[in-house]
Amino acid sequence: MKKSLESILIKTKASRNPRGGFMKRYALVNLGNRKIEDYPVSDEEMMEFLGGKGLAAKILMKELPAHADPLGEDNILIFNTGVLTGTGTPTSGRFNATSKSPLTGGIGHCNCGGDFGTFLKKAGFDGIIIKGVSDSPVYIQIEDGKIEILDASQLWGLDTEKTQEALGEGGGKLVIGPAGENLVRFACIVSGHRVLGRVGLGAVMGSKYLKAVVARGNKKIPVGDQEKFREIIRVWTKILRENAITGYQLPSFGTAGLVNMTNATHTLPTKNFSRGSDPRAYELSGEFMAENMLVKNIGCRFCPIRCGRWIELDGKQTKGPEYETIALMGANLENFDLRKVARLSNLCDRLGMDTISAGGVIGYAMEATEKGLIKSDMKFGNVENLERVLEDIAYRRGLGDDMAEGSMRLAEKYGGREFAIHSKGLELPGYEPRRSVGQGLGYATANRGGCHLNSGYVVFFEATGTMQIDPLSKRGKAQLNVLQQNLFDAISSCGSCLFTAYAVLPTGIEEKVPPYSRYSALMAKAIESSGLLLSMQSKLPLGMLKFNIPFVPYPIAISAVTGVDYTLGDFLLAGERVFNLERMFNLREGFSRIDDTLAGRILEEPQNPEDSNTKVPLAKMLDSYYKTRGWDEDGVPQEEILKKLKLDWLIPLRKEIKERIKTASQNRLQIRKRHDETVKKILSLRRGGK
Repeated sequence: MKKSLESILIKTKASRNPRGGFMKRYALVNLGNRKIEDYPVSDEEMMEFLGGKGLAAKILMKELPAHADPLGEDNILIFNTGVLTGTGTPTSGRFNATSKSPLTGGIGHCNCGGDFGTFLKKAGFDGIIIKGVSDSPVYIQIEDGKIEILDASQLWGLDTEKTQEALGEGGGKLVIGPAGENLVRFACIVSGHRVLGRVGLGAVMGSKYLKAVVARGNKKIPVGDQEKFREIIRVWTKILRENAITGYQLPSFGTAGLVNMTNATHTLPTKNFSRGSDPRAYELSGEFMAENMLVKNIGCRFCPIRCGRWIELDGKQTKGPEYETIALMGANLENFDLRKVARLSNLCDRLGMDTISAGGVIGYAMEATEKGLIKSDMKFGNVENLERVLEDIAYRRGLGDDMAEGSMRLAEKYGGREFAIHSKGLELPGYEPRRSVGQGLGYATANRGGCHLNSGYVVFFEATGTMQIDPLSKRGKAQLNVLQQNLFDAISSCGSCLFTAYAVLPTGIEEKVPPYSRYSALMAKAIESSGLLLSMQSKLPLGMLKFNIPFVPYPIAISAVTGVDYTLGDFLLAGERVFNLERMFNLREGFSRIDDTLAGRILEEPQNPEDSNTKVPLAKMLDSYYKTRGWDEDGVPQEEILKKLKLDWLIPLRKEIKERIKTASQNRLQIRKRHDETVKKILSLRRGGK
């Protein structure tokens, strides 16, 4: 008999101890003294945070000294999994990496697909915590419950492709390339064909002389209720395959299918975010790729969506670029040759460098050159020299040494801060917020900085989705951001892909409510008008939402996997708990309200000079956002919110933060200036200097 998700909800159980989903083992690996030991994590912590980025944030908060140097020996790097990772639920191949970011100085986390997370669990671990610094290149091997630190001298200097080949077949791998070895602040970590791209965690590995992490194993990942679990997989997969976005758009055109939509809504970053569209954008689109370059779809483990592209390029088959890469390496640089974008994307992967930040940095450098602030041969529309520029960044040669520091530090040195497009030091991704002001608010408040996912992805409602609300209106945007950010943090923590959130809306609604129809307009108005209801989110008591609904399958799956009753309320509270914990980490490190901001171009220059509304009215939305979150006027979570979220152990820290809030940013900048010298010291010592 076929069942719906409603019929397979697990009834309340007395025990809250998970019987499945977790391997219940974390390891602490110290590269300095080569000591390896188990790290205690309780069942309660596993269920409160669902593993992933939430639990990693708690470990980082507990173990990392305040104001630690991101590239110093005190920094900690955590690789861990969520409760659903590797279980076989749709898109459950995802895992997390967390550290203090060398690019922003705040919380740094990345979510990635591929095989590594599954193999980490099969090796017997939910996560590993890496401390200390090795005195020579090493890699970590995790296999069937055993961890070893092995010599990597023969791997040091190799690009990510050659490193993975040298490590042999099988298992999951995490590797860095030359950019990580040379401490480029936006260096990434590569895993198969997937990338832990943002916030510079590749540089953290490089600072520790850690070239790679390999996980192999055959242990069985436990599941609490197999019968209900199997039915959930069947029903959830069916929902994803029948949804217009996850069942058609993403499989057909990949994430590059967004190009034509963002171009039409003036949210495609063009010429360093000076425009939001270009008539040549179709040549960068997923439709163009499908017609001219696509060989086949590829996807992560356990994923029925298969949004990845495998393309024909220069006579070879290789990975096709994602939307964010196309936006930042394409239109943002006035590069409308998709094959050239693909070459730049693949080079970044081999060098181990984030394509979004690289595109943002080059965009800034091109405009700074145009304005006479920098002397270089970089020019919008001229991409013939960009492969050399990327290599200069990765190896810190010439101007590339400064560019390796990121656009925030570049602008501090050369000027032009108003067109250095970042938030908290992290370059903005592929959505121009002056035509999506709610997305702009999300960028400003996201804990890891200019991130489209940690921001809540409100651009879906404003520019890229089927029911578009007024993209320039402030109405309801603060409240919608809070809801989306909480939901996304819960999804990321549990080990599921954020693309599954597209299918939260009932299947078939896109046919019944076509874009720009009367029904679409009515639904858009309803969303905009929901601000009053959503403004009460932080005040909802724990006793509410103790139920599940069929279109939000995550807590239903968590119930089946763990054998613990888990509800929609539990799930949203977990997301809110994670977001507030990461906020407290940033506040501890010296961030404050003054850092919840965007570049001058975004706040002060209308995208359309004839329409003064085409800029982000951030100040007018920020107070409403803080109020909705239950934060005070300084952006600090109130005591009652910390108590509600079982974060009351942070109340003493809150008091310390409030005592120094007025000088927090100034003190942080002074500490950052000292930390910024670490790069030169490390590289000088490794290159034989004194």
